[in-house]
Amino acid sequence: MIIRPRRLRRTASIREMVRETTISVKDLISPLFVKYGKGRKDPILSMPGQYQFSVDTIVSEAEELHALGIPAVMLFGLPEKKDATGSCSYADDGVVQEAVLAIKSRLPAMVVMTDVCLCEYTDHGHCGIIMDGQVDNDATLDVLARQAISHAKAGADFVAPSDMMDGRVAAIREALDSNQFKDTGILSYAVKYASAFYGPFREAADSAPQFGDRAGYQMDYANVKEAIKEAVLDMEEGADMIMVKPALSYLDVITRVREECLLPLAAYNVSGEYAMVKAADERGWIDGTMVMIESLTSIKRAGADLILTYFAKEAARVLCDK
Repeated sequence: MIIRPRRLRRTASIREMVRETTISVKDLISPLFVKYGKGRKDPILSMPGQYQFSVDTIVSEAEELHALGIPAVMLFGLPEKKDATGSCSYADDGVVQEAVLAIKSRLPAMVVMTDVCLCEYTDHGHCGIIMDGQVDNDATLDVLARQAISHAKAGADFVAPSDMMDGRVAAIREALDSNQFKDTGILSYAVKYASAFYGPFREAADSAPQFGDRAGYQMDYANVKEAIKEAVLDMEEGADMIMVKPALSYLDVITRVREECLLPLAAYNVSGEYAMVKAADERGWIDGTMVMIESLTSIKRAGADLILTYFAKEAARVLCDK
């Protein structure tokens, strides 16, 4: 007797009926960049279709995303000025704080998440306070906590520390709780690798380090046991959700972390992954839409519950048409 698995692939209807992994608009989180000004929607050259928004235009963008059924946005800020300690990151009238307030005022049901890190706000471009030429872990924690409190005060539903300082989830959780923000959640970039795939983001957020690199605090891309350790530590420190970043070159890491993690697991389909698909599509080398959906499905299949992706709006339109 010949066993014929092809019977379950014979038609599109049958394939859809037995499909093991499905992706939904509700799985998507859209990263957005916000800057000072009015009426601004400045293209990011290395990320076609992505923009730096002013507060007024980011509200319009959030409305479009919400209308497509995308439940959440992740905000990154570009300050008017930078200094050695990233002091603009925790200003009550900071650009992220104003964007949170504006989006939540217009769209209270939209889940607003905020990146908590110093790299966009420091004149040296590193994710923490520099002392003796090195990023000082413990000196950075207080600034991150102040930034998280300012975001929570503006109305953020989740703060998302991406700095990779040891102990920052516990420090932020304690600061939020002691300042009456017990309901503000933490989505921790628990597993963030020192990756070459971040290149376009550093243009978008103007956050490239001015000396050295981030290998001293972001993870070695060769390691996976370390990823599990980082995820477990952040769960123990009080994270509500955790993240693996990047996604496509780390699908095995997503799967391993999923096996150890009872919390919702996010994965970040990062700027370089996005830019490569866009560049190949523009040259006619691939079908960009098909590769987009296949890539996002692979991230979900690996074990992610949520996907941060610059494809969010584009993918939502495709998924809504199905």
